[in-house]
Amino acid sequence: MGITKTELFTEEQNRMAQIAKALGHPARIAIIEHILKVNQCICGDLVGELPLAQPTISQHLKELKLAGLIKGNIEGNSVCYYIDEQTFILLREYFFNIVNKVSNNNCC
Repeated sequence: MGITKTELFTEEQNRMAQIAKALGHPARIAIIEHILKVNQCICGDLVGELPLAQPTISQHLKELKLAGLIKGNIEGNSVCYYIDEQTFILLREYFFNIVNKVSNNNCC
């Protein structure tokens, strides 16, 4: 991966960084919140919900899918997106461990 030297870090560190990067845009957070609200959606549904053009939404969906945060199933001429629960379970466990360690830290 070139100059970032990601090979120097663990698989888990690289995975968390990939997820965090995908979550680092407010449009992607809004997409996830919308999918959670309606349980699943089609890209066209998001165009009516967000102040973004369809190609922009498609690009954000692609990034979320690459990070494993959402999945998509082809339904006719559309792709129906839904939350990938396994990735969010991984995030919950990762941040639970951090919060647990911080809560039990008696240093300083």
